[in-house]
Amino acid sequence: MIAIISDIHGNLEALEAVLADIKQRDITTIYCLGDIVGYGPNPRECIDLVMDFPLCLLGNHDQGALFDPEGFNAGAERAIFWTRKMLESGEPRKNEHRWEFLGELPRMKREGDYLYVHGSARNPLNEYVFPEDIYNQRKMERIFALVDKYCFQGHTHIPGVFTENLNFVSPTEINEHYQLGEQKVLVNVGSVGQPRDGDNRSCYVILDQDKKTLQYIRVDYDFGKTSAKIYDIPDLDNFLGDRLKDGR
Repeated sequence: MIAIISDIHGNLEALEAVLADIKQRDITTIYCLGDIVGYGPNPRECIDLVMDFPLCLLGNHDQGALFDPEGFNAGAERAIFWTRKMLESGEPRKNEHRWEFLGELPRMKREGDYLYVHGSARNPLNEYVFPEDIYNQRKMERIFALVDKYCFQGHTHIPGVFTENLNFVSPTEINEHYQLGEQKVLVNVGSVGQPRDGDNRSCYVILDQDKKTLQYIRVDYDFGKTSAKIYDIPDLDNFLGDRLKDGR
């Protein structure tokens, strides 16, 4: 079995809680679909915790830390410049290792029937696929045309399964497990560090490749501690801490 996480966004408390939950389930293989950094107060620590995963993809915020951010709003841009400053301060050898790690992250990974991206199969880094996109037939058809069978993605922070016949199934509609079948699906695994589906708990997915089932897991964490750190950093907007309580 594989635990698939995404969109940590420098939230150490959330990441530690999720990793502890994964460990107590005796799952040893963890994939990360990108956005390790951005928004949150602990970019260095979060990078260090995911370095040894067998798969970690590049997210748009990770790329923004490496290069100039493009298309970011003012708050996100300030946060990524602060993140870059944090990755340039401290112990030089560790900083160099972190930069090398980020710089070598792939944009996608194919493993048989499974495709892993941050954004979408069409634009692995930057394309958002929102639940309401099921009403945008042309967009969805073009994305599904690039998927052989099953695509796992993040980026929107909104978990759920998109089916090829243009339905969206939220985690609350799934009873225990979702069975993967002949139909193509896009699976958004949700966000560890900044959920935006109205549930402030961290979210990740367990994939059983043998049984072809997936399960959504929600994990409580001390979001108040993370928010307090954000409030103490002038370069991080207070809104980034406020939203953690509401899961928005």
